Amino acid sequence: MILVFGQSGQVARELALLADVRCLGRDDVDLEYPLNCAEAIAIHQPAAVINAAAFTNVDGAETEASRAHLVNAHAPEAMAQACADLGIPFVSISTDYVFDGAGDAPWREGDTPAPVNAYGRSKLAGEVAIAQVGGTWAVLRTSWVVSAHGNNFVKTMLRLGAERDALTIVADQIGGLTPARDIARACHHMAQSLISEPNKGGIYHFSGSPNASWADVARATFETADLTCTVTDIPSSDYPTPALRPLNSRLDCYKIKKTFGIKRPDWRKGIADIVKELA
Repeated sequence: MILVFGQSGQVARELALLADVRCLGRDDVDLEYPLNCAEAIAIHQPAAVINAAAFTNVDGAETEASRAHLVNAHAPEAMAQACADLGIPFVSISTDYVFDGAGDAPWREGDTPAPVNAYGRSKLAGEVAIAQVGGTWAVLRTSWVVSAHGNNFVKTMLRLGAERDALTIVADQIGGLTPARDIARACHHMAQSLISEPNKGGIYHFSGSPNASWADVARATFETADLTCTVTDIPSSDYPTPALRPLNSRLDCYKIKKTFGIKRPDWRKGIADIVKELA
C-alpha cells in the first residue's frame, strides 16, 4: 500500500483513483503538526509514501509565511525522516516557483534555485530538508496544475469565458500546464520504482507540453469548450498580485524520461479531458 498525504487537493484526488493507495486528509492528519505525519506513517506501515498535500495559496503565503513554511517544509521533513527510519521510499511534490524565472531556457534539476516569493521559499526549504534527511527520496517539481477539481486556471477560464465576450490575460509568463492526473501517475510510478530501485532517487522535473503562456492556455481552453471569448495579451505588470510570479517557468524534463520513462503530457489533451469530465 502507498500512503498519500492529501485528499481534497487536485493531485491527491487523482491519486485516490489509482490501485493500492490510501489517502489521508486534514481530518486524519493536520500538516501543521509535523510529528503527527510521522506517527501516521508508523501506524500504517506503507510500502511507500507520497506527499501530495501543501499550503498552495501563493498570494496567501506572503502574509502567512510561517504557516506555509510549517506545512511545506517541516511536515515533509517529518515524513521523510519517518520513511528513512522505516527504509521506505518518499516522494514529495514541489514547484517551478523555486526558481526566479530569469531567462528563457528550461530549468534543469541542477540549476540554482532562487525563489521570488514566500511560497517558493517554503517549498525550497522542504526540498532541502528532505535531501538532508536522506534515505530513499524523490522530489517532483511541477508547474501550473489543472484538473476538473478544485480551483485552477482552466476552470476559471471556463467560467469567465461563458460569462464574458473578452478577457485580458497575462502573456509574458511561460511554462508547462500540467494535468493533475499525469502528476499523480508520475508520482505513483516513481514511488513503486523506488521500492526496488532506490538508486533512482533525487530531484526531477515534470510539466506539460508544449510550453505556452497563460494567454495561450486561455485561447486553447475557449477553443476546446467552443466558447467565443476574445483574449488580449497583457504583461504581468498590468496584473499585479501580492506574490511575484516567475516569468520563465519552463522545466527541462529529460531526466525523468531517461530515468523512469515518463514523458511530458500534452496539456491540450488534458484540457479536453477536463471539459469532458465537467460536462
